[in-house]
Amino acid sequence: MTEEILISGFGGQGVLSMGKILAYSALMEGKEVSWMPAYGPEQRGGTANVTVIVSDERISSPIISSYDTAIILNQPSLDRFQAAVKPGGTLIYDGYGISVPPTRTDINIFEINAMDTAAEMGNAKGFNMIVLGALLRVRPIVTIDNVLKALRKTLPERHHDLIPANEEALRKGMEIIKV
Repeated sequence: MTEEILISGFGGQGVLSMGKILAYSALMEGKEVSWMPAYGPEQRGGTANVTVIVSDERISSPIISSYDTAIILNQPSLDRFQAAVKPGGTLIYDGYGISVPPTRTDINIFEINAMDTAAEMGNAKGFNMIVLGALLRVRPIVTIDNVLKALRKTLPERHHDLIPANEEALRKGMEIIKV
């Protein structure tokens, strides 16, 4: 099993964190992992993306131009990466940041209202965990238990009190995505 994933959106949406948590989760499951972030100097508010490759076998190169799965969180990212999803692949997008929805008919497309849900939950910073939960429902690449372990590993200890809210956001994302 090899899954090549792109996560893209504005800086500050938790794009890089989401990729890092996914990568750590896969490592905890004994899988081979590549995590390659890309962002400009305007990191917060500018575009940011990360490529995560999860595999049962060694990964020959972290540089890829087409993806099995793309998580798209804004219109510029959709415009740039929609065509890079492999036929039969998966595209998950948050409707809040998209004015012109995806149009491809040869991929599986899922919309999640993560921004609205995060606001309803009173947890704006849980946005990326809602999206990650949606990914895990559609593409169960790693277990939620390992995601929670990865959160403990990646979050500074002073923020471990946020783990229950992040778990709630993950589970909410798994619940609200329409599959």
